[in-house]
Parts: sequence; structure tokens; C-alpha cells
Amino acid sequence: MIKKINVGLIGAGFMGKAHVVAYSNMPKFFWPAPAVPVLKVVCDIEEEIAKEAKDRFGFEEAVTDWKAVVNNPDIDVVSICTPNDSHAEIAIAALEAGKHVYCEKPIASTHQDAKAMSEAAEKAAKKGIISMCAYQYRRVPALVLAKKFIDEGSIGEILNVRAQYLQSWSADPDSPLSWRFQKAIAGAGTLGDIATHVIDISQYLAGNISEVVSTVKTYINERPVQEGGVDLLGTVKLNGDVKKEAVDVDDEASFLVNFESGAVGSIEATRNAWGRNNFISIEVHGTKGSLIFNYERLNELQVMFADDPDDRKGFKTIYTGPAHFYGEVTWNIPGMNIGYGELKTIEAYEFIKSVVSGKQPSTSFAEGYKVDLVTEAVIKSSETKAWTKVAK
Repeated sequence: MIKKINVGLIGAGFMGKAHVVAYSNMPKFFWPAPAVPVLKVVCDIEEEIAKEAKDRFGFEEAVTDWKAVVNNPDIDVVSICTPNDSHAEIAIAALEAGKHVYCEKPIASTHQDAKAMSEAAEKAAKKGIISMCAYQYRRVPALVLAKKFIDEGSIGEILNVRAQYLQSWSADPDSPLSWRFQKAIAGAGTLGDIATHVIDISQYLAGNISEVVSTVKTYINERPVQEGGVDLLGTVKLNGDVKKEAVDVDDEASFLVNFESGAVGSIEATRNAWGRNNFISIEVHGTKGSLIFNYERLNELQVMFADDPDDRKGFKTIYTGPAHFYGEVTWNIPGMNIGYGELKTIEAYEFIKSVVSGKQPSTSFAEGYKVDLVTEAVIKSSETKAWTKVAK
């Protein structure tokens, strides 16, 4: 019989929903599954939200204190979908309690907390405890295929990487002041929220970043105060009569990077790009070819190989499907396509597979901490206006 693993979810908002969909769908796509997740306990500080999540998602129990999840002897894995400032306390307590932890990114709101989480995960790993940071975009089949081409040497030595993550949901000054605009909770704005994703993808494909020079900007200095703690992600606008408070995080981060390999690159992230919804793009140029990925065309990878005949040189599009990585979730025919839900399902599969095998996933807390080290260098560089080394 297939093993069952009991799940405790902390944080029942947008990302909590994504985790539930992923856990529920995983055995439906990946069968036989490494184990079947059982939705045991859901926690949210808002009692009504917790109770609603229990009924809506099919959990057996709802609580309002995260310690009731971490200390529950029946819980095997803990999903952390809370604001960034609570990641460290919950994750470290869960690891010390012997729970496997699946935590949303960025790993933490402060450099000190990120380091503490990485160290706690390293200690727990010696006891077979798994920790994973949710950098789901590196699980995109097209990007895993890009990694395969790079590792095989198909595009030669990497020369240049160009990465962007552009959104528009906070471009309107009437979008409310959620926790994502408050440094005490989020730690950083666009830099921590979305730039971390393309930092992770860039390091996944091209190796570690060694130094940066950056510009970090805040465009909208105050926003209307919303009622309650629910993250509305720009889905509502508050009128001008509502009380406003200061924004103390960045709206945009742009930086040049050098990689340990000798490659160079640029990374740009903003949540103030009108017309861009969830635009993630990355180009990798090598001595023997180039690769291009655009998340708005999630199921495609553009490739160009220099050794193609002269009359056939140019980019061609590969549609990922059953023949490619994670073919189980890409339906029967290339072009039938997957979306965000399937992507989180792939991530849940990798997590549960790691829990069962005892092998740490590629997006471990150590990897999340490596991304944090880059963001720390970006912040320092924006203050000094100089190239800044990434700490090791």
C-alpha cells in the first residue's frame, strides 16, 4: 500500500490554496505517487478564514495557533504560507519537532533569520528531516529542459544571462497597503517578492552569482490602509478618502551581475510595469547557441544552436509535453499545456518524493539562503553605488 503523509498547512490565503491544490492533485498526476498527502490540520490567525478553509479544502481540523500544528504528533509535514516575518520562527520550531517543512519564498524577511533557517535545516537534515523553499518556477518543464541543454554543452560556455520579472498589480497608487509593502513584515518589496524567483532561476541555469551592482527604487511612497490582514494583491482599489500610510520597501530592483563562472548578466524586477501581469523571461547566451524562456508562453522553450546550417539558423520553438520532464502533468499532446496549478503540483511531488527518499530537494533551505545572500548584496550595492561581493 502507498504510504500516507499527514499535512499541516499554516496560512490559508492565496498561497495556502496553491499548496492545497498541489497536494490534492499530485497523486492524480504522479501515480503511483511516492506517498499520498492527507489534509489534516489548517491554521490561520483569522478564525473565520481557518474554519472556511477546513470546509472548503477538506481538512479534518482548523486551528488559529501555528504551534498546534507544529506540536501535533500526527503531522508529518508542515506547509508555511504566512507572511515572510513569521517563516523563521515557524520553520525552525517545526524542524526541531521533527517535521518536514515546505516553506514559501523568500526564505525569510531578514538575513539573520534566513541564516538561522538554513542552519536549522542543515542540523535537521542529519536526522533525515527535509526542508524545501518554494521556488516553483525552476520546476517549469521548459526550464528543466534548458538546464539539460546547458549541462550537455549544447550552447557551449555561458557568456550572458538576462532575466526579468515584471508585474503590474501594484502600479496603481490606490492598491492597498498590504504586508508586502511593509519592511517589518516583508523584509523587502519587489526584491524579496519576485526578484528572488529570477535570481534563483539564473543561479539554477548559470551557477552562483559572485557580485552585483544595483539600483533599488520606490515610486509610490504611501498607500491606502486596508482592513484586515488578507493579502489582496492589487485585486481591489481603495478610494482617496481612506487613511494612507508610508511604504518603506522597494518597487523596483535592477542590477548587473557577475557569475562565478565568468559569465555576466542583468536582472530586473518591478511590480509597477503597466501591461505586465506575470512576465518572467530569461535569455541565456553561450558560445554555441542561445535559449529563451517566457513564462507567458509557459510551455515553450526557444532554442538556437550555432552549428545549424546557415540557411536554417534562427530560433525554433520546442513545445514541452509527454516526452519532456514531468511529462505526467503535461497531458497527452504537446500544446495541450499546463498552468500554475500543475506547476505547484510538480513542486509538491518533488517535496513528497524528497520526504519519502530522505534526499534533500534542489530548492533546499540552503539554496534559499544562497538567494538571500544575493539580495543582501543588492541592497548594500544600492546604498554604496558600487560593485558588491556576494557573501559565502
